[in-house]
Parts: sequence; structure tokens; C-alpha cells
Amino acid sequence: MSTERTEGIPSGPSRHTQGRIRPPAPPGWLLKGLRPSTAPIPWAAVLRAGIAMALPLAVGFALDEPEYGALVSMGALSGVIGDTADAYRMRVLNIAVPQFFGAVGVALGTLVFGHGWLTVGVLTLIALVSGMISSIGTVASVSGLMLLLYSVVGAGLPMPQPWWTAPLLLSAGGLFVLALSLIGWPLRGRQPERSAVAAAYRAVADSLEAAGGPGQAYEERRHQVTQALNQAYDLVLGRRARVHGRSPSLVRMLAQLNVLIPLVEAAPAANLLGRPLSPVIPAAVRELAAAVEEGRTGTPVLDLPVPASQSERALDAALRHAAASVLLAEPDPNNVDDRLGRPAALGVRARRAVRDMMFSEASWRYGLRLALCIGLAQALVSVVEIERSYWVALTVTFVLKPDFGSVFSRAVLRAVGTAAGLFIAAAVLSEVPRGWWDVPVMVVLAALIPAFSVRGYAFQTAAITPVILLLSDLLNHQGFDLIRPRLLDSLIGCAITLIAGYLLWPESWRTRIGDRLADTVEDAARYVERAFGPFPDTEAGLRAARTARLQARRRIYRDLSGVRSEFQRALTEPPPTGERAAAWWPLVVAVERIVDATTAARVRVNHGAEPPGQPEVTAIAADLRALAHGVRHADTPTQLHPPAPPTAPTPSVLSPVRQELTAARAIAEPNR
Repeated sequence: MSTERTEGIPSGPSRHTQGRIRPPAPPGWLLKGLRPSTAPIPWAAVLRAGIAMALPLAVGFALDEPEYGALVSMGALSGVIGDTADAYRMRVLNIAVPQFFGAVGVALGTLVFGHGWLTVGVLTLIALVSGMISSIGTVASVSGLMLLLYSVVGAGLPMPQPWWTAPLLLSAGGLFVLALSLIGWPLRGRQPERSAVAAAYRAVADSLEAAGGPGQAYEERRHQVTQALNQAYDLVLGRRARVHGRSPSLVRMLAQLNVLIPLVEAAPAANLLGRPLSPVIPAAVRELAAAVEEGRTGTPVLDLPVPASQSERALDAALRHAAASVLLAEPDPNNVDDRLGRPAALGVRARRAVRDMMFSEASWRYGLRLALCIGLAQALVSVVEIERSYWVALTVTFVLKPDFGSVFSRAVLRAVGTAAGLFIAAAVLSEVPRGWWDVPVMVVLAALIPAFSVRGYAFQTAAITPVILLLSDLLNHQGFDLIRPRLLDSLIGCAITLIAGYLLWPESWRTRIGDRLADTVEDAARYVERAFGPFPDTEAGLRAARTARLQARRRIYRDLSGVRSEFQRALTEPPPTGERAAAWWPLVVAVERIVDATTAARVRVNHGAEPPGQPEVTAIAADLRALAHGVRHADTPTQLHPPAPPTAPTPSVLSPVRQELTAARAIAEPNR
């Protein structure tokens, strides 16, 4: 019950609230999924969606072939959903590759339409393949989704004949979206990559602004730095891998990214000072971000405060070096190394991905889960008469995507989003006459898809539902009668997914944060050894050791970013999974601080601090490996039982690392 307080004196229950029972609140994991994201609306994608989905309808009505127009718009829908990349090269992959798999899927579905149990068997096999290829990567995951999605549509709806008509029309819709998204490529070909590099500079400026301040602001800003660096390196290195020879503009962007790394490394050292930096420093980094985005060159003019400590000297040197390199007209192409290693050739990576998929237990288990659910859905609608039965399997296809988020919460949120979307669809189907009025309505409804998709899964479902129903009405001419079976089929599909795709699989009831965190802690142990281990005597050896250390640091932060994402996903699971994930979170933060402290120590050594002795380095690495072993075999942090900390050695540059290790032990043994 609620309580009142006056001037700091607690009182008992208010006489106005006595006897009242507080109404039950929705669970936290559900509220988290229903809370809209604050991501900005992609206005260009909104405009493309409205044009790409409405224009085919207008052409179909003009040619008196509304069904053909609806199929082209349906193909455009998949392109609109995949139109999420900034870089033009990634748009080609994100839209064109899934379109190919979608065309194959609808062709296979059309060929088995109306063949009873043969249809069940073929769709089950396609579901197995779809689930397995989804483990390869993001584009493969969307391609697997499109393969299964259009197989279900082709097997559930009568398509125009001959059999190749539907694949051709659907592909035309997707390629139309792709063409619209590539209009600006000749004028803005490298602007997305340049903007990503500038965004990384701005993220570093934000982290320097928060360094030494109170609260958790610095940790959050440092996580944003990791995400921005990941995005920038992925775009620049991915494009560079496809350019024969050295492109001057790509060399320049990669050099600008690489000179940002010393600033990233200096930020933890600055944070350990315990006092805010001069505002001149983050302002100077933001000015460099503007120079990167605008492609400006010239002579750097920096008016920085005089550094007074090793950490400040490191920051000053890193900032001056970055300014000189960013504004340099012609960066040295021989001084550009890839911080994550040079990407392998496309064919090599493809063969490696397929091999990993075929021999991966996780890919087989997910494929079998998806195949089981699709098989059950198709078997059910083959035995029980259900209107618009293909929607059951469609719901399973959309919900059972663990790489897209929590299966449980997606099932619940899809039911909520479908119910909300049906209100919009009911108004459209009952009030808007079929015909040319569908075109302006589609402009509005299609534009809502990218606008709502950035808000969350439930919002995306609410936007997609009326669009699919409007297109289905153009193909089936059932009008308002589509509403009730759509809701019923979605609920049946969600129920099948929750039972056969979630409850029956043990991994659904445990979070993978412990395993992934253990891998990261082991990487942190290797990072400590590389940062302070014996170094070669030759200059080439020192340069190779430095590159290996930088690559190790980048990989650790990338792994920690993945752990954070896994944590956010696990929080949307119902108890006990969500509660177990929340229990691991303090240890995730502790490991991030250990890595930060190690980086700060290396920076201080580079600028004059006394290097630590090898016994201390070995002891800390062994301590981290012991922590990793405990994390891997514990369900909660309190089951780690770490060994007692050793007697504190003489203070050294690694003292902050030992302090963070002590904090990690305190999390594992709160009563020690």
C-alpha cells in the first residue's frame, strides 16, 4: 500500500488509501518490450516505403490487374522491412539477397500448393534449411526468413499461373525498393561510410566529456563508442574488401578510424583521474568529426591545456596525432593497418560460414525447432479446417527468430501488436471502398512501417498487419471477414511457438550470458598478457605486438557489446531467465572496468609509468582465468566461489586492475 511522508517523518498508511488493493501491474519484461525506442525516424525510408508499395497498386488498377499489383506490393513489403542499412553496398545485400531466396521460396510453395501432406513435408524441410542458414549472419538470417515466409505464402494462397509468375512479380517489388534506395548512390556513394567515421569521433567526444564525472555516464558513453566503432569498421572494411587495389578515399577513412584508437585508449586513463576534463578537449574532437564528415583538410590549430599527468599527456598526444592525420590531405597508405585484421576474400568467408553452419550444434538445434513448429502448424491446418490457414505458419515464421530477440516476448508482443493492427485494418476494410482509394491508404500505411519499426517489435507488427490484410483483400476479396481469422490464426501460431518452440527446449530456460561472459573474461586475461608481456627486441616485432594488442582490445570490446546485447535480450524473458540475467549484470560491468583499467595502465606505461613485473602480470591473468572458469560453470554469480585475493603487492600501474578484480570478487561473494 502507498505511504505518506511529511518533512522526512514516515507515517503509516494514508487514511485515503487504507483498505485499497493496488491493481496488478504488467510484468517488467512485457513493459520493456512495449516501451517505444527513442531511435530517430528514418524519413528517407518512410518516403521510399510509401512510394514503393503504393505505386504498384496504382499500376495494377490502371492495367485492370489489381492482383498483380498486390503481388508486386507484397514483394516490396519484404524490401521495405529489409531497407535498414545506411551504406549503399549493404542495401544491395540486405534487399537483393533476401529477394532471391524469397523468389525461390514462393516458387517451391506454388509447386506444392494443394498437395496435402506433401506440402507439410516440403515446408518442414524448408523450415529446417531456413533455420540453419539463419545462423550464418544478419543477411543470411533475413534470407532464411524470406525463404520460409514466401514458401508458406505460395503453399497457402492460389497464385497466378504459370508457376514463375508469382516469383517474378514478388521479385519486381523488392527490386523496385532497391532501385529507390540506390538513387542517391552516384552523388553520395561514400557519404554513409564517412558519416559513420564521424559518428565514431562524436561518440569518443561524448565519452571524454563524461570521463571523471559522477555516476555511470562514462560506462554508457564508452559502450556507445564501441557500437560506433563497430559500425564504422564494418562499413569501411567491408567496402575495402570489395575494392581491387587501394582506394584513396577508403585508405583515408581507415586511417582516420585508426588514429582514433589512441584517443579511445586514453579515455579510460582520463576517467581514472576522477575529475572532469577541460571542455576544450571534447570540443576539439567534435571539430575533428565535422572535418571528417565534410572532407576538410588543412593545418590543425589546437589550443589545449597543458597536461599535468601521464594520462593527460597520453590524451594530449593522441588528440594532436588524430588532428594531424584527419586534416592531412594524403594519408600514408603504408601506415594503414586493419584493427580487426584484413577481411578474408568473399569466397573464403562464404565457404567458412557454410562449413561452420553444417557442423554447428546450435544451427541444427534451431533448424529443428523451426522445422518442428512449422510441421505442427501445417499438420494442424491439414487436419482441422481453419480459414486463411497459412497465417498460422506465417506467425510461427515471424516469431521463432531467436536472433531477432526473445522468442517468448516476441510471441506475446506479436499477439499485442496484431490486435492493435487489426483495429486499424478493421477501419480500413469497413470504411474504404475497394479500388483506387486503396492507393492513398497504402501510401499512409506503408510509410508507417519504417516509422514504427524503429520503435519496437510490437509497433512494427501493428504497422505491418493492416498492410498485409489490405493486400490479402485484393487477392481474396473477403473484406472485413479477414479480421477474425487473422486474429485467431495469429493466436494459434503464437501458442504453437510458445509450446513447441520455447517450453520444450531446455536452452529456452537459461541465459547464454554466463558462457559468453566467460569467453570475454578469458580474452581479458590474454589481453593483460599481451599488454604487459615480454616484448620483442626488434622494431618489426614491437610493431606486430602493438597491432596484436590493439586487435585484442577491439575484439574484447566487441565481445562485451555482444554480451550487453544478449543481456538486454534476456531481460525480456519471463522469470527465471530474466532474473538470472539481471543477476549477471554487475559482473558484466565489472569485467568492462577491468578491461578499461588494463587499457589505462598500458597508456600510462607508454607515457612514462614504471612497467609492472611479470609475476604480477601472470598472477592477474591467472586470476582472470579462474574467474572465467567459475562463470562458465555457475548459474548465478553467487555460485562462483572465487579464491581469496592474494596479499596485496607493492602499488604499481596495475593497482587499478587489481582493485576492479577485488570488486568482481565482492559481486561473486557479497558476504565475504
